[in-house]
Amino acid sequence: MHPRTPPRTHTHTHTRAANPTPPPAPTSTLAMLAHSAQKQGRLGRYIAFNRAVARHATREFPEEVACGTTHALAYTAVGRRYQARMNAPRQAGWRTGAALGIDDGLFLRLGRRKVDHRALSYSVLRTVTRFCQSADREIAPHHVPPLRGAESEPLHTHLADLVLPYARKAWADLQHPARGVVRFEHDHYVKMWALSEPVIPADFLLLDEAQDTNPVVEQVFTAQRDHAQLVLVGDSAQAVYGWRGARDIMTGFDGRQLTLSRSFRFGPALADEANRWLRIVGAPIRLTGSPSLNTELRTVPAPDAILCRTNVGAMVEVMRQLAAGRRVALAGGGESLSSLARAAHDLGSGRRTAHPELMLFETWRELREYAEFDPAGRDLLPLVELVDEHGAEALRRALDQLLPEEAAEVTVSTAHRAKGREWRSVRIADDFTGPDDLDEYEYDEAGSPAPGSVDTGEARLAYVAVTRARSLLDIGGLSWINSHPAGDPPRTGQKQPSGRPRTPSDQDGGIGRGIRRETGIRRETEGGR
Repeated sequence: MHPRTPPRTHTHTHTRAANPTPPPAPTSTLAMLAHSAQKQGRLGRYIAFNRAVARHATREFPEEVACGTTHALAYTAVGRRYQARMNAPRQAGWRTGAALGIDDGLFLRLGRRKVDHRALSYSVLRTVTRFCQSADREIAPHHVPPLRGAESEPLHTHLADLVLPYARKAWADLQHPARGVVRFEHDHYVKMWALSEPVIPADFLLLDEAQDTNPVVEQVFTAQRDHAQLVLVGDSAQAVYGWRGARDIMTGFDGRQLTLSRSFRFGPALADEANRWLRIVGAPIRLTGSPSLNTELRTVPAPDAILCRTNVGAMVEVMRQLAAGRRVALAGGGESLSSLARAAHDLGSGRRTAHPELMLFETWRELREYAEFDPAGRDLLPLVELVDEHGAEALRRALDQLLPEEAAEVTVSTAHRAKGREWRSVRIADDFTGPDDLDEYEYDEAGSPAPGSVDTGEARLAYVAVTRARSLLDIGGLSWINSHPAGDPPRTGQKQPSGRPRTPSDQDGGIGRGIRRETGIRRETEGGR
């Protein structure tokens, strides 16, 4: 079933998959199925998206259903043998690269970019990680991640030729339980477990958040169909981790499909807002809000949560809220933003950085030119302008003031991290930007430049963001949809204006003034329900 959109269920002989919607928590739906199976004397296993969800599920599911994550299954079978290596101290990637034979004087010229031993070491380790998330049995060129400023196919091929021998050497190093130079991570033992073709003992398996399943998990799960009933739950419209290799395994699944479309989180007004995004992504179902709930769409000056498109957008909002005197929390902690601030400080001080997004730039000036003039780098522009205005040290000091969520007045989060969560009131941040206008020769009926089409992936993320609110939603940075041909006319009772989205300078008295509203630095890299 699906959690934020209408669920589906596919049934083929003894195989079934489901797809639920926003509020009737998919986990609760699976719990009902588990209690039904309990009465039949059947044993099952619930596979959760993360540990927090698994822990919560143990309180809802009967004892006959074991609740845990894929990593927990893999750890019991394989990972515990590597415990000594997982406790090894962390070290810089270039040190691991040196231990694998990457000389500190080695560098590669890719177009205008210089790839030094640090960038090469990072590429090697990321290649192994991408291989571990795949269903492939061997490391291949497509596992080598593209580097910023060197994304073209010929340059990537050149990079892969250099990276692959070291990546294969790293994978061989990881096979030793007691010793090795590569730090052993959780993804490593999951891949080893998958390669062993495991059989999970159960009469039925329940897979949650199936719309964002890594190929390695899909491979293991679908291999169990010969002995177990398979039930998948998820929301295809919330498939937002494709950039990380995940995919919606409910699409095309051979089974019976069931759907849930009634939301118990919010009322009809927010359901209308969600449905226009569902129309844009081509979802076959529409949500119905709960008549007993009153959810308003209007300006919310002091929301409980602010949802951002990017890490950079989150950094802007953190500084803005701190300047307003509010106690601020950042969902997932501030380490990802702190690492960006440290990288900016290094470049500004004349040192290269090991940050994976910025490692190919030798100076801050080079990064600024890339962000301002290269179409591939415009998502870095908010970071550049923020640092130029306030300085990297000011950003780091601001991040040091963050509090735990339970002690904060407002939580700032990326939309990716907000997935599966909810707040009473939510505002959508300004870094959710609309599509660019078409070229100068295309105009709409009013004589204005015709807007480009809405990217499906961005619409999915917008759908996730707007469905996090229970009582109040300020669509803020998504208000461009009110005047876009793909959007509906403003709905009855919607008080939010359809003009331009608010810009940072509208509210903050200077924090973030002049920052252009561009797509942000990088997709979130950690999931959460």
